[in-house]
Amino acid sequence: MKRVVAVWDLPTRLFHWTLVGLFAGMWFTGTQGGDWLRYHIWCGEGVAVLLLFRLVWGFFGSQTARFSDFLKGPDVIRRYLRGRLPEHQQPGHNPLGGLMVLALILVLLFQVSTGLFASDVDSYLYNGPLAHLIASGRSEVLTDLHKGFFNLIMLLVAVHVAAVVYHRVFKRQNLIGAMLSGRKAFDAEVAPLYFAPLRLALLSLALSAGVVVALVLGAG
Repeated sequence: MKRVVAVWDLPTRLFHWTLVGLFAGMWFTGTQGGDWLRYHIWCGEGVAVLLLFRLVWGFFGSQTARFSDFLKGPDVIRRYLRGRLPEHQQPGHNPLGGLMVLALILVLLFQVSTGLFASDVDSYLYNGPLAHLIASGRSEVLTDLHKGFFNLIMLLVAVHVAAVVYHRVFKRQNLIGAMLSGRKAFDAEVAPLYFAPLRLALLSLALSAGVVVALVLGAG
């Protein structure tokens, strides 16, 4: 008999889907150029807030959101690849999924960081909020990195989507539904999971937003 268990907390789910929306917005506004770059910058600053929040939540949030819960060593990864790690023992991200989460966070952090110092080389009307702090030549180098690095992000996104489809087709696991509802079905009993209070998530988000706002406005 299947057991349906709450696995993902609301802050983690909102982070995931808000990041998807802002990433799509960054992609669209970035490819349009021109006055759309104003909104591209806003989306990037929003992603920066989300990433800072996720880093905090990865240490102090609910059990399945913590890095210590899903970032595993080689032995555990080998167990998973050999089918010796039952899902109910790793109800959140599996070891490979955990590595993907870390990779996406790191590449997005790099992308946002370069975007903060990038230049609008066409009109210089919509430079990154910190571009004026460095020499124009360095800013243009970071702009090239910012544009080129996007291809790596899209590759990781494609791998991530392919993994979701693989789990849906071959393992009959609806990962999208789980990230929407927060609940997953298991064949065996799952040990009780810790869920952090919502007020801690709100505090973490407020602090993350405060850091980004202070950084942008303080450098203005």
